[in-house]
Amino acid sequence: MAPPERPTDVPGVIAPPPFIFIAFLVAGWMLDQFLAGRGMGIAPLPLDPMVRKGVALVLIIGGLLLEFWAAGLFQKAGTNVAPWRPSTALVTDGPYKFTRNPMYVGFAVTYLGLAFGLQSMIAIALIVPCLMLMGWGVIGREERYLEAKFGRAYTDYKARVRRWL
Repeated sequence: MAPPERPTDVPGVIAPPPFIFIAFLVAGWMLDQFLAGRGMGIAPLPLDPMVRKGVALVLIIGGLLLEFWAAGLFQKAGTNVAPWRPSTALVTDGPYKFTRNPMYVGFAVTYLGLAFGLQSMIAIALIVPCLMLMGWGVIGREERYLEAKFGRAYTDYKARVRRWL
């Protein structure tokens, strides 16, 4: 029996992007907890708890609002939000005028808000390899797919708008 065919009209991302962010956040927080339990914890941010919680809340709400706005524009255009499904339209308005990846920017801002709120210095530091993995395993694959699917419309858009900010 032959293995099932893989869909060809998809970018082939390595994992769902929210899962990647959640995995790094949880790994960072768990490592913080593990080290703290062994007396090797990293000092938390030297901020008043109310200030820290306020900053965390602003980041979380701001990130979620950006994510939902960007996803709503995909739905309005009638294209799939999930990167493992085919794209049917190129969305270039709203936050897509400023970044090609506003949902991922929103995920990153939400991640930082959660890490900040948890006082997880390791999770905060892990945003760097998380974004590197996103660049290689998700965004790079999406960009190649969108270029092949939308051709010049996407390459022109890509030349005008930055990947992140």
